[in-house]
Amino acid sequence: MSHPRQLSLRRQLLLWLLLPQLVLWLAAAYLAHAMALGYSNEVIDRSLAKSSRALARQVKPFGNGFYVDFPQAAREILEEDPNDRVYYMVSSPPNAFLLGEPAMPRPPATLVPRAGTSYFYNAAMKKLEVRVAALYLNAGTPERPQLMLVQVAKSRALSAELAHKILFDMGLPLLGLMLLTSVLVWAGISRGLSPLRSLRRSVENRSARDLAPIEAENAPSEVRALATAINTLLAEVHGQVAQQRRFIADAAHQLRTPLAGLKSQSELVHSELLEAQPDVQRACRQLEQVETSVERSIRLVNQLLALARAEPEAGLQLAPLDLAQLAREVSAEAVPRALARNIDLGVEGGEEALPVSGHAGLLRELLANLLDNAIQYTPPGGEVTVQLQRGPGEVWLRVTDNGPGIPSGERERVFERFYRGSAEGKGKGCGLGLAIVQEIARRHQTSVTLSDSVPHGLSVALRFVLLS
Repeated sequence: MSHPRQLSLRRQLLLWLLLPQLVLWLAAAYLAHAMALGYSNEVIDRSLAKSSRALARQVKPFGNGFYVDFPQAAREILEEDPNDRVYYMVSSPPNAFLLGEPAMPRPPATLVPRAGTSYFYNAAMKKLEVRVAALYLNAGTPERPQLMLVQVAKSRALSAELAHKILFDMGLPLLGLMLLTSVLVWAGISRGLSPLRSLRRSVENRSARDLAPIEAENAPSEVRALATAINTLLAEVHGQVAQQRRFIADAAHQLRTPLAGLKSQSELVHSELLEAQPDVQRACRQLEQVETSVERSIRLVNQLLALARAEPEAGLQLAPLDLAQLAREVSAEAVPRALARNIDLGVEGGEEALPVSGHAGLLRELLANLLDNAIQYTPPGGEVTVQLQRGPGEVWLRVTDNGPGIPSGERERVFERFYRGSAEGKGKGCGLGLAIVQEIARRHQTSVTLSDSVPHGLSVALRFVLLS
């Protein structure tokens, strides 16, 4: 599979800076050529107008005709340069040839002649592009007025050559300026991107365990903002790594204590049984302590595994499920533990289906931990209730008990791993139940809310979005 070719930031900047510059340079060259051609035509037009008036002065009315005083020397001056030859013609009326070049192009048909006014137009004559000046003059007698047309034409090759020369003289400095600007733009981009290169080198030369902040104090604001974002990410990663390290250390400590107790108790029971002591009840009590230690170790390991499954890195997918059915099933599984402690466990509001998006295994673990905590910390004879309350587009899951509750000052810390509060029953758990609940809640885009239960106790609530 081919990957699209990615342009570097340097090339993109060069493209966006030099391409408009090239377009502007071409536009400037076009405008310069048009202006040069206009100026050269203006110069030629003035020369043609002057020549046409000088020629008109050589033609004088004489009776009913014209007297032409145009010496041969004047003709030779006009026709001296074969590369810049001047053509002329005099006609009166304008269609009656009197003098000059009979093939002279006629003025445009749309032209409205006015006596004493010079008109200029482009035309073709003898396979040449020419510039023509046309001058109309009053002639004839008062009884028979008429117009005399004097035309002088000149090849446009000279004006084009002059325009090209002006363009060349202007284009070379513009081209040199463009090349110089391109070099300066290249150098400026290289200088501007140097902080990015320094940032890249500082990141590339780091080891995977070096999470120290990146130094970018003297860099531009854009690079400094990037470095700040990277430093924020590094700080979060550092915090996560530190949290994982603390978690491993705490887990090792928590596992070592019950296992050490298990080992010592089992050694003691083993030695007493070998000595065949008659005190069987004492051996039974010690075996019960061993069983308690084993149970606590198993619970801790299970909670650690549940916490690992609830981590975002586990990659579990959410799917539609019936929250009401799940709550009834998990509550039914917790009934034997509640009966063993003489606790009334019930479910309210789970009569109809409540479809939500979630992971069945994680939500089972979440509700099981909430019920286990409630049963463990509620005194015998108490009540634990699982409530399902449906609202517009949502459903609330609440686990309420009438135990000692959690003081408001500790409600933020109870979600920390291995933290056990000061309420009655402290020391019975491992401090992972609510941490697991919070991780699973985050995986389901919700949060855990702790509040007081009336008249006393704790209410743990979670909000889920109902599927349509």
